[in-house]
Amino acid sequence: MLSKSLTALAAGVLWLGLATGATGGTAGGGSSIEGLVVDPSGAVVAGASVKIGNPVVGTTRTASTDATGAFRFQDVPPNPYRLEVSALGFAVYRQDISVRGLVPLTLRIPLVIAGGETTMNVESSTDLVENVPYAHNDFDREAYAKLPLGSPGSGLSDAITLTTPGVVADSNGFFHPLGDHAQVTFSVDGQPISDQQSKQFSTQIPTNAIQSMEIISGAPPAEFGDKTSLVINAMTRSGLGQSKPTGSFETSYGSFGTLSEETTLALGGPKFGNFLALNALRSGRFLDTPELFPMHAIGNNETFFDRADWQPTGKDTFHLNVFLARNWFQVPDTYDQPLQDQRQQVATIDIAPGYQRTLGTGTLLTVSTFFRRDRADYYPSRNPFDDTPVTIGQARSLTNWGLRSDVSAVRGKHNLKLGVQLMQTRLGENFQLGVTDPVFNPVCLDQSGNPQALPGVTDPACARGWVSPPIPILNPGLVPFDLTRGGSLFQFTGKANIDQAALYAQDS
Repeated sequence: MLSKSLTALAAGVLWLGLATGATGGTAGGGSSIEGLVVDPSGAVVAGASVKIGNPVVGTTRTASTDATGAFRFQDVPPNPYRLEVSALGFAVYRQDISVRGLVPLTLRIPLVIAGGETTMNVESSTDLVENVPYAHNDFDREAYAKLPLGSPGSGLSDAITLTTPGVVADSNGFFHPLGDHAQVTFSVDGQPISDQQSKQFSTQIPTNAIQSMEIISGAPPAEFGDKTSLVINAMTRSGLGQSKPTGSFETSYGSFGTLSEETTLALGGPKFGNFLALNALRSGRFLDTPELFPMHAIGNNETFFDRADWQPTGKDTFHLNVFLARNWFQVPDTYDQPLQDQRQQVATIDIAPGYQRTLGTGTLLTVSTFFRRDRADYYPSRNPFDDTPVTIGQARSLTNWGLRSDVSAVRGKHNLKLGVQLMQTRLGENFQLGVTDPVFNPVCLDQSGNPQALPGVTDPACARGWVSPPIPILNPGLVPFDLTRGGSLFQFTGKANIDQAALYAQDS
């Protein structure tokens, strides 16, 4: 009954947005700043240069007014900014503005004739003061692009570890925020992702697809819910508003035969935009093995990210994120496993359409749907007896799909948000196991109690006269799965669904 009620509520919120007039919108996880530049007579000023910046985050963006005197910045992360407008023959206009939540900010900027009026701004500091009721860090692409991201397949984990106090690195892409690595929620353009992000369990979105990140480390807002040790609120890059196509290509080579290639392409216009990021990497030390010369540790990572935005009118904005990724790597061996060839593959498919619409002044409707599936396959050696002391295989999947809708409003000093989230998580687990070493679970001991490698022997009675049965180290439950004694593989198959429905309300 609860799921049906919340579904009806979400449908009602969506219907309300479609039935209400709007003046603007933005896609993804950011807001927009738009405005009109006029002269003292009220006539529009075309070709004026508009710049916003935040020296703390490292964000700087520029635009020019069109023939109607209008300008627009898309996908602006919530932060304070310093706005500067300049035009030939006019005095420079400066103003501190604050983007709060996702609600678009609309400005009217009057310029004065140069020399016609003198203004003096008294500022106590060159830094902007931010009024946010929780502990967090903000990082723009220009800032984390300079970080030394050296771990194959886990650049996002590196960026978080290097920029966030209280977060320490662990092996294989794990990290521990405030001592707990399993309580992290990721929000990518409003899509909730609570899977563990590491090389072994799930793939990561590449850092060159991210425009900005807000890393919340204390008392997160109610909208994130779920795991609250750390919240990574990421906004991806967009091609909407591109004046001309831009792109990049980068390749690098490093130790352990590590080779990487990264490509990005952004193109679009005022109504349509597309951003594409392709990344590939190969390394001879894909997992974090401790050996100076790792054995059997080659791996590769490939990611495909595409974001498409469409703004048919000034009223509505649609966007679609598509993310495909794969980690394929060898499982490192030890010196007593010379023939073992176990491997693992982790694959991700993520599709997330979204829609935004403003409902009058200072109010924004956001609707996001999403489907994400992670699948991990663990492959044993072709010859099971090359695996010691056991041979194992596994196929597991984790699927999240659902809908999230909320209404944001700025009213005076209040920043309000009311929303609903419906989500189902589907779990699938299949694995097999067989013993390949006859002394791993021995059924016979000698007179000194040492395990005897006697393949084919299944009756512990062979030890009578030497050791009182039952043999202390024998696990009878494993004998049917001991391949050295004619046993067969243990097989397990299981699945389960988890349904979640939530309402949230908050006011900053």
